[in-house]
Amino acid sequence: MFSLVIPIFNEEKLIDELVKRTISSIESFTKDYEVIFVDDGSTDQSVAAILSWREKNRRIKLLSLSKNFGHQAAFTAGLEYAGGDIVAMMDGDLQDPPELLAEMYRKINIEDYDIISARRSGRKGSNSRNLYTSLFHSIFKNIGDIRNMDNYGNYSMMRRIAVDALLSMKEKVRYLPGLRTYIGFKHGDVEFVRKDRQSGKSKMTMKRLFILASDAIFSFSRFPVRICLILGTLGTLVFMGAGIYVVVAKATGIAVPGWSSILLSIYFLGSVQLVFLGILGEYIFRNYKESQNRPVYFVRKFYDDTPEK
Repeated sequence: MFSLVIPIFNEEKLIDELVKRTISSIESFTKDYEVIFVDDGSTDQSVAAILSWREKNRRIKLLSLSKNFGHQAAFTAGLEYAGGDIVAMMDGDLQDPPELLAEMYRKINIEDYDIISARRSGRKGSNSRNLYTSLFHSIFKNIGDIRNMDNYGNYSMMRRIAVDALLSMKEKVRYLPGLRTYIGFKHGDVEFVRKDRQSGKSKMTMKRLFILASDAIFSFSRFPVRICLILGTLGTLVFMGAGIYVVVAKATGIAVPGWSSILLSIYFLGSVQLVFLGILGEYIFRNYKESQNRPVYFVRKFYDDTPEK
């Protein structure tokens, strides 16, 4: 069986076209499937629209979460409820074209891959947003502890063995594209141009993008800690040299009177220390989140055909 997981958050304007295009694409390569929509705390009519489609097609299922837990948590919930031998993840804003599912399914079966990721070869839409996204992928590619995942997003397809491996990692702060690459297995990709939204506002605001980028970097890179060590060492050497200069200047009488240079040095060192404390605080906070061991999500109701107890 084939399973498709699609998180939804206030997408009532897109539901009809999303369902039509998705079902059409899936039925072009298999008749044994389920589509699990994960309602991530929607406050519009998204749930009603999905349930209306479910009346027409019982292969459409709805996993309703108790509140908005975030994109990565919603994907995790859908993966844990998916029962397919092959499972795909796709965003619900139609920027991930459902028509690509057929090619991904062909590659995973005919070419014997365990994981197929959709690689973005280009982007349409907001130039500033695309710039920030490209900048993140460029930075992460060079400083991350995992390689070969530039321009990968959530859109992907996996065999059950890879899904189980992905779900075995229980981090509370999750970046699924990184975890999906980390588990290994035979990994292929298909390329596509990511389109702009057709309607509605993007739920992935710049703040959410920044948080997601931070989660990715702090979860898969030692670079922030290393840069603290490098800058701290360089700063120590520079100010040792400055100290020697001050002693020589005082001894030879060429020292410039005044406190501006002293105050500047104090402020500079204080700012650097605050930056270092902030970076270390990010790691400590993530350790604290893991030690709390809270569930990533809570389910309000799962709409499927399993009889209720």
